Amino acid sequence: MKKDDCIFCKIANGEISSKALYEDEDFRVILDLGPATKGHALILPKEHAANLYELPDELAAKTLVLAKKMATIMTEKLQCDGFNLVQNNGEAAGQTVQHFHMHLIPRYENDGQKINWIPGEPSQEELEEIKKQITE
Repeated sequence: MKKDDCIFCKIANGEISSKALYEDEDFRVILDLGPATKGHALILPKEHAANLYELPDELAAKTLVLAKKMATIMTEKLQCDGFNLVQNNGEAAGQTVQHFHMHLIPRYENDGQKINWIPGEPSQEELEEIKKQITE
């Protein structure tokens, strides 16, 4: 179901114009208006889900298949050197629009972008405690 006050619902369903790279019954893939690199695009489901947790399993599976397809095409056509797939959930994780979407970010040598984190150094005991917390 589409949400009337959601800008990504409006873009995905063609109510707001965009530079669409691909469209089918479930998705529209558009160029990002604030790209990290040349060719940065977004996969937008036409149905509203605020985040991954709300996304139906079938659409989640289709998203990754579409991401692979688009990354393959974009890598060939843009001749990029690598590729990031980025999907954020919640403000703390960097989500700024509350409509599930996946970023397709072509990467180029020396493009100046960084998608990194500082690796922690947990002890084996800390890892075991986290494992228990998640699995029990």
